[in-house]
Amino acid sequence: MPAAPPEETTAWRPRVPGVVEVFHAHFTAHRYPMHVHDSWTLLIVDDGAVRYDLDRHHRGTPRDTVSLLPPHVPHNGSPATEDGFRKRVVYLELDRIGSELIGPAVDGPDLADPLLHRRVGQLHTVLGAPGEELEAESRLALIAERLRHHLRPRTGTPPPAPGLAHDLRDLLDARLTERTTLDAAAHRLHAHPAHLVRTFTATFGLPPHQYLTARRIDRARHLLLDGHPPAAVATTLGFHDQSHLTRHFRRIVGTTPGRFARRRR
Repeated sequence: MPAAPPEETTAWRPRVPGVVEVFHAHFTAHRYPMHVHDSWTLLIVDDGAVRYDLDRHHRGTPRDTVSLLPPHVPHNGSPATEDGFRKRVVYLELDRIGSELIGPAVDGPDLADPLLHRRVGQLHTVLGAPGEELEAESRLALIAERLRHHLRPRTGTPPPAPGLAHDLRDLLDARLTERTTLDAAAHRLHAHPAHLVRTFTATFGLPPHQYLTARRIDRARHLLLDGHPPAAVATTLGFHDQSHLTRHFRRIVGTTPGRFARRRR
């Protein structure tokens, strides 16, 4: 009998408030026994399918479904196909969704929502990129809001407040070279993080993290033209490292910081 292919796993803890762990895995034969977590389990399956029991009910993860398994509720897991499954999981702190929604999540853990599925995939991409914590926070805030909407539908949302968006823009401008978290900004401006992101985007046409990156790249152009080396510019403007600066600089300007500086007059 041929040996089963080796299982593949990757795990890390990003510097993003509310995120306990990120876990990527490709399992062909592994079966989880009944177990519990003290955090929310937000799961998408990229290949194959997972079969699991939650609170003595049989569940599964068909393609393009987002599964939200609540804290403290026993569940197991096993491959539903011969080739196993490839999954991406982000574990969230209890208050990121709310303990009052554990019951509704037990009743309906699998959500057929293409937009939510796409957003969770985008979140995983940015969680794996050092220096993109603000973007990860913004994406997570919108995901958490949509999850709460599924579990506790609301009749409407408050209209955007342009003054709040301008307050956040002023805060980002004042902290251009510092690490800024969405939670800290929301606390300072007395607003919910998701409402803050939606209001800013509706007012200015781009989310807060994209605005902050664009402002930093604009400042980087000036520093490079003044003769500062790219590595020093990256440090000065709060980028994770020079490659982090280069990635965004090339995306916005169309060339690397080094080439930009060498071709200055």
